[in-house]
Amino acid sequence: MTSKVIGYLFNEPHLTKDDKIFQKLAKKKNIKLVMINTSKDLDEDELEEKIKSCDIFFNNSSEEFSLEIAKTIEALGKKVIDHPISYYFNEDKWLFFVRCKKHKIPVPKTILLSENIATAKRELKKMNCWPAILKRIEGTCGEYVDKAENLKQAEKIISKFWKRGREKLPIIAQELIHSPSYRVTLIGDEIVQTAIKENKGWKSTGVYEKKFKKFKIDKNLDNILKKIKKISGIKICGIDLLKKEKQWVVLEINAQPAFDFFEDEREKIIGKVLDFLKKQ
Repeated sequence: MTSKVIGYLFNEPHLTKDDKIFQKLAKKKNIKLVMINTSKDLDEDELEEKIKSCDIFFNNSSEEFSLEIAKTIEALGKKVIDHPISYYFNEDKWLFFVRCKKHKIPVPKTILLSENIATAKRELKKMNCWPAILKRIEGTCGEYVDKAENLKQAEKIISKFWKRGREKLPIIAQELIHSPSYRVTLIGDEIVQTAIKENKGWKSTGVYEKKFKKFKIDKNLDNILKKIKKISGIKICGIDLLKKEKQWVVLEINAQPAFDFFEDEREKIIGKVLDFLKKQ
């Protein structure tokens, strides 16, 4: 039987544990995995040859340069999971909020702040939702996320974000919902894992101590997940949710979900990713 050839985009100096598991399971499943490290110098001709040799690509990096490589791959006529355009609408926290609201998916109260600090302060004052969570529209693992108890603190955080970042990227403000973070991991139409992140502080996403437990998907949440899958177009994702007054609230979607919530399920889920890619 002719083996399938899958291009694998990653952006680390060395192979991570997940990368090594992908390699091991690909070999077992008669899949040839072509590793493309976007953190290293890439010769244009060599890259084009690698692209031509693959049937499909899996982008396991959210780095901007990896997205450029993914767009290059699609420009050369090959399919990438997930489609680069999906990041534009879903990894942008403000656009994701707008699309959810349009489709009547419950989300936290959220506003987009002006790049003019005086106007931003007026918007926060009008929102009048303290404490407020301030976030850049882009960021991972809880980076560029902070809590403001009042307008004075909010102004300091906004200035800090603009000073730290490479550019003056937009910032959103959200109501603080006191809740554990509920993660649902999906591959295609299949819910492959649930995990409750029991946060000790106020943060609901980001990096936490590795203590998780599972939860059941109720009918209401199942309907919400179906809506999110439809509007996002992302095939392999992690969806973070909160509970407000016992009702589900969608926080964000992640196009490169972690597979390590439960170590004993890690290989099984990565295997499902490879099976899904073969079918695509």
